[in-house]
Amino acid sequence: MEPGEPALYRPMLRDLPAGDKPRERLSRLGAGALADSELLAILLRVGGNGENVLGLAQRLLAQLGGLPGLARASFSELEAVKGIGLAKAAQVKAALELGRRLLIAAPDARPQIKSPADAANLLLAEMGFLEQEQMRVLLLDTKHRVMGTPTIYVGSLNTSVIRIAELFREAVKQNCAAIIVAHNHPSGDTSPSPEDIAVTQQIYSAGRLLDIDVLDHLIIGQQRFLSLKERGLGFG
Repeated sequence: MEPGEPALYRPMLRDLPAGDKPRERLSRLGAGALADSELLAILLRVGGNGENVLGLAQRLLAQLGGLPGLARASFSELEAVKGIGLAKAAQVKAALELGRRLLIAAPDARPQIKSPADAANLLLAEMGFLEQEQMRVLLLDTKHRVMGTPTIYVGSLNTSVIRIAELFREAVKQNCAAIIVAHNHPSGDTSPSPEDIAVTQQIYSAGRLLDIDVLDHLIIGQQRFLSLKERGLGFG
């Protein structure tokens, strides 16, 4: 800004017409009519440093990569975004956790897995861009509805690291009928390694002993996946 030039005016949310404010739009039209940024703005309540809260919400989503990125972000990553801080980061994390718990608590609303693609679609947005290798397990009930997706291992995965009992621990605890195992390749290449096939054989054999169906083992890459079950690798 040149000397003597007036400061740029950034209207605050209170300056918007009543009908354009997110809370009023939610009350009048319902939550489904609001954009992601408007719903997030309601959570954040106020902006800062001359930025209205809707602008802060839009910037937060853009900086983190939309809702999937927001869900993946750690508490410290949220706090590091200008204008967020401890209180707003806590509000966002609490809302996301409530949504996750509601999904688990309402069986009829849980995603039902009917194909490898159904399982992959639940994981791709988050796991496809992880910088470290992770192994997760989709816990399924008798109708193959998702009961949870715990992370079992983080870091380089191999047969010497993975303890099969640990992998099945939560499935046994929750009396699951079936599981789907998934791990990511940070390189983006979904080609299975000999280690991947060996681990799958161990998991499949353990599932038969525990009477828990191991439906598949997915390898997650960037916007793509591979089903070891479809390839006939490690099963049977």
